[in-house]
Amino acid sequence: MLDIADELHRWARQGRPFAVATVVATSGSAPRQPGAALAVDSDGTAVGSVSGGCVEGAVYELCQEALRTGETVLERFGYSDEDAFAVGLTCGGVIDILVTPVRPYGTDGPDDDPRAPDVAATVTTALAAAASGEAAAVARVVRGPARLLGHALLVRPDGSVTGTLGGHPELDRTAAEESRALLDAGRTATVEIGADGSRCGEPVLVLVESSVPAPRMIVFGAIDFAAALVRAGKFLDHHVTVCDARPVFATRARFPDADEIVVDWPHRYLETQDLDARTVLCVLTHDAKFDIPLLERALRLPVAYVGAMGSRRTHLDRLDRLRAAGLTEHELTRLRSPIGLDLGARTPEETALSIAAEIIAARRGGTGTPLTGAHTPIHHDAPAALERVGTVSVA
Repeated sequence: MLDIADELHRWARQGRPFAVATVVATSGSAPRQPGAALAVDSDGTAVGSVSGGCVEGAVYELCQEALRTGETVLERFGYSDEDAFAVGLTCGGVIDILVTPVRPYGTDGPDDDPRAPDVAATVTTALAAAASGEAAAVARVVRGPARLLGHALLVRPDGSVTGTLGGHPELDRTAAEESRALLDAGRTATVEIGADGSRCGEPVLVLVESSVPAPRMIVFGAIDFAAALVRAGKFLDHHVTVCDARPVFATRARFPDADEIVVDWPHRYLETQDLDARTVLCVLTHDAKFDIPLLERALRLPVAYVGAMGSRRTHLDRLDRLRAAGLTEHELTRLRSPIGLDLGARTPEETALSIAAEIIAARRGGTGTPLTGAHTPIHHDAPAALERVGTVSVA
C-alpha cells in the first residue's frame, strides 16, 4: 500500500473514499511482492498494480465491492488448468490479496463497521507519513479472527504508536516491537503473533509495510560513465550523490539528474556520512590516489555494495595496494571489481546498466545468469503464501 502512498494521500486529502488491495503473501512465480497495491476510488479511478496484469480486473471488482459494502476481504488468486486464462496467474504463482475500504472523515458510506473510522484514520496517517518521506511502518492484520481483519497500527522510529490491531493490548505491543525492528531494516514482511500477544495463542498474521527514505547511491568520480550511472540510480529510486575532488568536473550542468553534487576528496566525504545497510558505493575515479584511501574505508562499512571500475590489471594492482594498507582477505571479498556484470557493455549507458544489474543481483541474491534454460527461481526472495486462506469478510 505504501508504494502508492503519494496518490492515496492526495485522494484522502480530497476526501475521496477508496479501497486498497494489497498483496499480503505470495508463492511460486508471483509477479509482485507483499506490500504491492492497487487502489480504486469512488469514481472508478485505479492506481497501482498487484499482479502485473494477471488478475487486475478481478481485484478491481473486489475494490468496487468493498466500497459498496464497507467490508474488508481477503482472497487468494492462483493458477489452475481451468482458470489460468480467466481469473488466475498464468505464470503459475499464487497471491493473497487484502482489500480494505478507506473512507476519510466526512464522507458518507456504510456505517455498520464501528471500527472503520479508527482504521481509516490510521491508514491515512500512514499514507501521509510515507508521502512526506518520513520513516514509518504500518501493521495490518491479514489473517486471524474475522473481527481483527484489516485493523491497523502505525509505528514510528521513536516507538510511538497510532491505532490498534483491535485485540489484546499485548498484541499491539508485540506487533509494535516487530514493526519497529522491520522498520529499522527497511523491510516489508509478515509476522505471526498470538492473538494475546504471545507465541502461543490463536495465531494472527500481521503484514508490516515499512516506508523509509530512498536508499543512497554515492558515485565517486565525475566522469561520463558517472552521468549514465546517476540516471540508472534514479531509475532504481535511489537518492544519488556524485562526489569528486575536482570542481571543474563536479557540476550541476554535467549531472542534472543527481540529488547532490559534492566537491571533496572522496575518502574525506565518506568519513562524514552516516550510511546504512542499503547504501551502494560506486567508485569510478579510476585513480589510485582517490581509489585506495576511499576503498580502504568503504570496505569496512556495513553497506550493501562496493564496486570499483577498472581493468583486470588495475584490479590486481588495487588489491595489492589495499592489502598493503591493512585490509584482510575477508574485507577484500566484498569488493565488486571490475564493477558490473558481464554484458559486453561498451558505452556509458550500457556500462551503467551492467552496474545496476549487479547491484540488483547483490540485493536480491540473483546469479546474473540467463533465465533461459536455467532451473533457478525467477524471484529469489518471495516469501511463502498464507496457509489455508480463503475469502474472509468482516461484517
